[in-house]
Amino acid sequence: MDGFRSREPLAEEGYRLVGAAMEVYNEEGAGLTEQIYQECLEIELHLRGIPYDSFRELRTFYKGRELKKRYIPDLIVYERIIAELKAVKSLEPEHESQLLNYMHLTHSPVGYLLNFSCQSDLQWKRFLSGAL
Repeated sequence: MDGFRSREPLAEEGYRLVGAAMEVYNEEGAGLTEQIYQECLEIELHLRGIPYDSFRELRTFYKGRELKKRYIPDLIVYERIIAELKAVKSLEPEHESQLLNYMHLTHSPVGYLLNFSCQSDLQWKRFLSGAL
């Protein structure tokens, strides 16, 4: 691993997550549903020994008070990375806002948007919480 990535929070873990997502994209290509990519990625994470939890219900808070509404992310990887999967033509600002809001509500330091429906390659973006 090079020095640049090693200074980033959870960089090696994120590198492994994106590598697993790229393998899914290389095997399946674009055009499937988000649910199919979700299941494929779960299998790939398992094969690589990467710890993850899918659709775990997370508590959310407002001013220290727990809300009734829960957030259920697509994946939590390494207990601290929120991963949102998409199967859309391209990632849009509202996808980024959604992930950033979920990161804020759950106090997650790192998040990834992974889009499997881009025709040329896996489209992905990494986000860091302001509260690192």
